[in-house]
Amino acid sequence: MGVLNVTPDSFSDGGLSFAADAAVAHGLALLEQGADIVDVGGESTRPGARRPPVEEELRRVLPVVRELAAAGAVVSVDTMRAEVAARALDAGARLVNDVSGGLADPAMLPLMARAGTPYVAMHWRGHSAGMQTKAVYGDVVTEVLDELRLRIGAALKAGIAPGQLIIDPGLGFAKESGHNWELLGRLGEVRALGLPVLVGASRKAFLGRLLADPTTGRPRPAPLRDAATTAVSALAAAQGVWCLRVHDVASTADAVRVTARWGAEPATTQHLTP
Repeated sequence: MGVLNVTPDSFSDGGLSFAADAAVAHGLALLEQGADIVDVGGESTRPGARRPPVEEELRRVLPVVRELAAAGAVVSVDTMRAEVAARALDAGARLVNDVSGGLADPAMLPLMARAGTPYVAMHWRGHSAGMQTKAVYGDVVTEVLDELRLRIGAALKAGIAPGQLIIDPGLGFAKESGHNWELLGRLGEVRALGLPVLVGASRKAFLGRLLADPTTGRPRPAPLRDAATTAVSALAAAQGVWCLRVHDVASTADAVRVTARWGAEPATTQHLTP
């Protein structure tokens, strides 16, 4: 899943694809790099971000979704708002990626039940402006799983079919660095919920802290975290996650192909390939 932020303030690439024509061009480039899905978002969810009005979010995403869908892309819309999700589905989106798991907008789960399209429910404890104050856990994996089970239950009660559901442990959302590493190390437990798992670690702050300059202690800047993202992608793919949401598609696509080949059955002597 290639990240396409149509925002002025996203943590890694805010402003780079803010104009609709630039966003469409970037989305097409992500497809050429090997993205299976292009995830179009018009609201930054970085820690501390303020929400745009719904009219502004619609203005940002709808032309981009429409153009990319018309070009044959599988488009997902990254939104917490049912109105934006509904309009994006009408414009050609085929998946809704809701970082709130239906908590931000009570109309979202009923909408998805009617739409019948795939729906990503992420672990979430509140909007970006204050979410890091809620990064308090005893056992982060146990608590994230318990809270995801509640969202799964709410989705099913709303009429969403089990085959529509995808879950995301929400790396970086109300999580400190250690929480993110714990979740990554125990992805098998997330997968044990029995639903496809989406992982979004790309360029996040916990990677920057791991790679901090040894002299100054400054975290590595977001655009320089792609190699670390690729390593996380390969390890997550090896644990059987359904999809990886990344900014640099080409390196992760290569990593996933290597991971798949690594685990494949051995070639016979009659059919050896390089």
